Amino acid sequence: MGKYAALGEFLSKQDASLVPMTFDEIELTTGVKLPPKAQFHRAWWSNNSSNNVMTKVWLDAGYRTEQVDMAGRRLVFRRVRQPSQSGAAPPDRASREARTRHPLLGALKGLMRIMPGTDLTKPAEPDWYYQK
Repeated sequence: MGKYAALGEFLSKQDASLVPMTFDEIELTTGVKLPPKAQFHRAWWSNNSSNNVMTKVWLDAGYRTEQVDMAGRRLVFRRVRQPSQSGAAPPDRASREARTRHPLLGALKGLMRIMPGTDLTKPAEPDWYYQK
């Protein structure tokens, strides 16, 4: 169990779709002082799952942060889905790819043809490439 797990448990038990909290309330809930970056860098509160350990906690609880007020030391957690159940089956490959693939990936597929026998590794302008 991580040091921020208490925040995830707290958020998972909430019925409200919006949970406003101050930084002090988060520290009381977790029993851990927030790191200096959380106090002074708005990016620390982003919803990027690779941002920090605590981000994964609120995302797993089904919440995203918004309305981060660094001067007022408060923010709002907004429910975006039901919390993930520990021990639940991992998402299948198709649904995982649907979330991670860029929509333009493969958009030009089939629009270009390469003639048989074309060497794509050969320089296009050998005279320019091999200066004398």
